[in-house]
Amino acid sequence: MKQTSVVLTPEQGKKLIARAIAVLPDVEEAVKERTVVIVAGTTNRYVAEALLEKIGEKADLDGFFRGVTVPRGVKASAADPLEDVVIEKGKRIRGKTIFDVAAGLEAGDLIFKGANAVNLESGEAAVLIGNNKVGTSLPLLEAAYGRRASVMIPVGVEKRVPAPVGMLAEQARDPDTAGPRLLPLPGEVFTEIDAIETLYDLEAEILAAGGVMGAEGAVYFLVSGEDEDVDRFVKESSGL
Repeated sequence: MKQTSVVLTPEQGKKLIARAIAVLPDVEEAVKERTVVIVAGTTNRYVAEALLEKIGEKADLDGFFRGVTVPRGVKASAADPLEDVVIEKGKRIRGKTIFDVAAGLEAGDLIFKGANAVNLESGEAAVLIGNNKVGTSLPLLEAAYGRRASVMIPVGVEKRVPAPVGMLAEQARDPDTAGPRLLPLPGEVFTEIDAIETLYDLEAEILAAGGVMGAEGAVYFLVSGEDEDVDRFVKESSGL
């Protein structure tokens, strides 16, 4: 057995998460046999690219996001018009968003939605809400709760919060609170820790965090497992 620490920036973490999601058997089956909706987002961009590659589609996903957090004074422009990535039985359906397809989703179909907060202990995530009509989360909730569509939430551990997301959501929606609200999401959370286990059969835990000069938000993961698996992860993670 071997143990070592590996540092991943948030961007590297997004790529790792997407690479692992693309090989999950349930995801592969959904891409081939069901409807898959990848809601625009910075982590989901990599998920979309990985799943489109599996069906032989070239991804052109510049501006594949809606709301993003940027430094003060910086503006980020989403694609116009913006479409989510919709795959039906192995074929991409162009020009659609989750608003267009949610009413037709059903059990066995799969939605990918990003998050802004994740409680790693409980496995719960939540998304910031700036839209007073709840944005893309509203059709997601309709499909998930109304017709039992599955939801997966790819989210980096840099977004971890210590408090229960339900409690934070209640605080954020208090009438005396300014700023965006926070909406707990249904579904399965999938982080870099899950990706490391999926791809390399390694146990991983957070050792430390932080960085500068482009490594802001980076996380050190302490990984352990068979020597060859650890070595492979160290080598491949450097190329993310």
